[in-house]
Amino acid sequence: MTDISSILQGGYHHPLTRKWQAKAQLTKSMLVYPIFITDNEDEETPISGFPGQKRRGINKLIPFLTPLIAKGLASVILFGVPLATGAKDPSGSKASDPNGPVILAIRVLKNAFPGLFVMTDVCLCEYTSHGHCGILNEDGTLNQQASVKRISAVAVDYALAGADCVAPSDMNDGRIKAIKEGLIAAGVSHKIMVMSYAAKFSGSLYGPFREAAGSAPSFGDRRCYQLPHTGRGLARRAIIRDLAEGADSIMVKPANAYLDIIADAAELAKNVPISAYQVSGEFAMIHAGATQGVFDLKAMALESLDGILRAGATIILTYFTEAILNEGWLDQ
Repeated sequence: MTDISSILQGGYHHPLTRKWQAKAQLTKSMLVYPIFITDNEDEETPISGFPGQKRRGINKLIPFLTPLIAKGLASVILFGVPLATGAKDPSGSKASDPNGPVILAIRVLKNAFPGLFVMTDVCLCEYTSHGHCGILNEDGTLNQQASVKRISAVAVDYALAGADCVAPSDMNDGRIKAIKEGLIAAGVSHKIMVMSYAAKFSGSLYGPFREAAGSAPSFGDRRCYQLPHTGRGLARRAIIRDLAEGADSIMVKPANAYLDIIADAAELAKNVPISAYQVSGEFAMIHAGATQGVFDLKAMALESLDGILRAGATIILTYFTEAILNEGWLDQ
């Protein structure tokens, strides 16, 4: 006689009972759409190697986002792409220019869509002439104190402009505490989420993004401050550190190649939302596989996001957000 406990298929025979097997199901409110904002007001330029994605100027934001918000877009994260002559210098001084792309975009979006949750990436790499994520010492290493001071000032400026969340991605030690202290001093800490890129790994998956943001380093690489891809222990230490410094959410980046780190974050940071950034290279690889007929684009995209969710994420930053909303992938 068959052991009753070995009979499993009845529990997932029906499409609905298959959905019920998930501890959590992907919803529109979990999705954050990354947006690249340039200082050319009317720009709308496709990005090489980045299927369907574009750099946009301020004047193109509202027409682009209006239908997505009508279909359920709840949040965006802004990346500034300064193109004007003189926009970059060794200290990234234009990162919080009140007439720069990010602050202008915050104001435009909050005015047009008061309910949209506007996040801002906080880094200097797009604004420094050397392309690194902070202010450098003479030997080319990051000056932690000067970098943290500058990063925290930029975060406060974004918050004062109307951002709902600041997300420092620079990976300088001590930046979360400095940002929290800056927000307290500015009187806005009670309404601004600080999402830490605590577990951000260096690697080969950022190519299309760096093309989009114009943020590739002019020399060397970022391996001395982004985490090594083998550094699971370092990631755990960084998560614990940033929680102690006041992070309101922990992010893991990239996502699909680091599901174990997402699971670690969910374990170590039980009391805050866990974010995962499905980066440009992961997005482009799924598109490339679908183009070659390896799998169906929609099926693979949703499978990849379900994997991130299953690992423990509750917020997913993904370039698939546009297709999910426009094509109704979660409505079917």
